[in-house]
Amino acid sequence: MKESAILLLPIFLPIVMGLAVLVLPVFRNRRLTVGFTAAGLFLTAVSVFAVIFGQADTCTLFALTETLPVFFHIDAVGRLFAGIGTVIWCCCGVFAFSYMEHEREEKRYYGFYLIVYGVLTALDFTGNLITFYMFYEMITLLTMPLVLHTRTREAVMAGLKYLFYSFCGAYMVLYGIYILHGCTDTLAFTEGGIVNSVTVQGREPFLLFVAFLMIMGFGVKAGLFPFHGWLPAAHPVAPAPASAVLSGMIVKCGVLGLIRAVYYVFGAAFIRHTWVQTAWIILFTVFMGSMLACREKVLKRRLAYSTVSQVSYIQFGLALLHPVGFTGALLHTVFHAVMKSGLFLCAGAVIRKTEKTNTDELRGIGREMPVTIWCYTFFSLSMIGIPPACGYVSKLYLATGAMQMQGGASGLSAVIFWLGPVVLLVSALLTAYYL
Repeated sequence: MKESAILLLPIFLPIVMGLAVLVLPVFRNRRLTVGFTAAGLFLTAVSVFAVIFGQADTCTLFALTETLPVFFHIDAVGRLFAGIGTVIWCCCGVFAFSYMEHEREEKRYYGFYLIVYGVLTALDFTGNLITFYMFYEMITLLTMPLVLHTRTREAVMAGLKYLFYSFCGAYMVLYGIYILHGCTDTLAFTEGGIVNSVTVQGREPFLLFVAFLMIMGFGVKAGLFPFHGWLPAAHPVAPAPASAVLSGMIVKCGVLGLIRAVYYVFGAAFIRHTWVQTAWIILFTVFMGSMLACREKVLKRRLAYSTVSQVSYIQFGLALLHPVGFTGALLHTVFHAVMKSGLFLCAGAVIRKTEKTNTDELRGIGREMPVTIWCYTFFSLSMIGIPPACGYVSKLYLATGAMQMQGGASGLSAVIFWLGPVVLLVSALLTAYYL
């Protein structure tokens, strides 16, 4: 491993620039603020990709104790999440330059937008569980101003709901970290996991419970049913570009937490064919999100319920604990980030021009905004999984992974693996209906 402080550049550069926007009075000038924010996004994006394709892969920030360093380490998963996060963050930032012109407190929005970008990059590059938890909590606190931006009563209540749900999930994760620290020699992310039969002998049932608790904890941020309540509350009240990144990338922080906990801490072998794997595959989440989206009339809230459904596809792929399912989950993570961000930006453009938020009011909008609705249509077709769109590719991997898991499963697990592809197909039909 090559130690280098260059890893800190894409993390602290946007944080410092965001603080400057918030604090310095010179940024009361809108043109200067937008230009400075654009420069911050561009420079950070360049530094992120320089790190992703560079040679350095480790940097220690400081140590809490002799056995608990706060450090960054780049691996393949971190590179993937940082890369897609940069693309989505920059695209939504460019959209915001026009959208936020009609909103108040642009200065505050751009300041926190840059800061969250830096913290999100740090989360992708974390090297152990304690470092991940620190930045995971920062994400919650620093995205609050984006949810609260309009400062209406609805926005405040949605922000408090988001905070309550996130902290409850974080407490589950924190309890798991506490237990793991006493059972293992290290909390560093390791392929195959750090939990082994020697160190946990005789405590397997309790550690399985801890694993399930951490899965539920990270599932709160990922929108896992029934902990999804913050999604339909927070998305409609936030500005459209903030809704896009909340749905496109912030919920993926929970997905990244699941990947780190299951595949890099406990290990897939430790959880495979246990009650934890069976309990994790909550297939009705796909149905619940889709059915709630079908009933919802507010456009942005409908897309928020759609996120609950679509992220459950990712959950299903990860819970298969199979290489093909894992590939499908990662692909759908990337594709959903692009598709859902695009849909929210399209919805924001429609709302900005028409000032209509309900789907019933938007009949004939395609004639009024043809380019926007064509973009919405293409994103929708991909979300449904119409071949050869990207959504079809990821769902094909998920279905294939489920079928390949049927051979080694029995009982309820075998039934779930068999039903998986069926549920994915029915959910695709519901997705076509509500989109």
